[in-house]
Amino acid sequence: MKIVTLVENTCGAENCIAEHGLSIYIETEKHRLLLDTGQTDAVVRNAEVLGIDLRAVDTVILSHGHYDHAGGVLPFSRLNSSAQIIMQRSAAEPHYNGERYIGIDTAILRLPNVRLTDGDLKIDDELFLFGNVTGRRCYPQGNGKLSRLENGEKVCDDFRHEQCLVITQNDKHWLLSGCAHNGILNILDRYRELFDSHPDYVLTGFHMMKREGEYTAEEKAVIIQTAQELSRLDTVFYSGHCTGAPAFALMKEIMGDKLIALHSGETVI
Repeated sequence: MKIVTLVENTCGAENCIAEHGLSIYIETEKHRLLLDTGQTDAVVRNAEVLGIDLRAVDTVILSHGHYDHAGGVLPFSRLNSSAQIIMQRSAAEPHYNGERYIGIDTAILRLPNVRLTDGDLKIDDELFLFGNVTGRRCYPQGNGKLSRLENGEKVCDDFRHEQCLVITQNDKHWLLSGCAHNGILNILDRYRELFDSHPDYVLTGFHMMKREGEYTAEEKAVIIQTAQELSRLDTVFYSGHCTGAPAFALMKEIMGDKLIALHSGETVI
């Protein structure tokens, strides 16, 4: 198995582009796939620098319907028009951060290889997708500004458009999520419902980034409690993107070697 961070907010390899976004390249025994595609064509340009042939990718998983995870879909599709692109049907809905549109480019929906799904999906014995995360403990505070359009009106986003990828390989289980908008603890609760265990590895953003000002006491408490609960698991976590450097540093103090940073261009395994 091979996992490479193609796009992330910070740079980890010479000549690779860093941008606010996420894209992960994965090789399994049966598949070449992408989890998300970043914000721009950086996914294509970084793959070229790293010697990764995106034309060999057979599956693209879109973790949720935001531009910084779907922006590279169209540039990728100009290079590879055969890979199936799997997204939740609700990821096609308009999404906003305040007044700013942060949804996907609707041209993606006209691609013939897009597969819209509803809920959980077993692709094969290696790949499984799940959503339906309803818990709200240690819920990311930044979600309060995010909305979706329902019957022409903006309503608080419930992130039903978010899906997580589970990869089973060599008796190990990887859980990958783009941003964990539903909260990583709630996602892990749903994982346990499905698999009656914990994953061996988790790769995800924690959506704890704050662009302006200091963390409030409540926001800091959520970060600390999340890190404390994760530190008790026999799971290694890889994180970056929407986690934010201050939150990552705070969690690293608690989680130690169980938390590893992601950077554009770096090989995870």
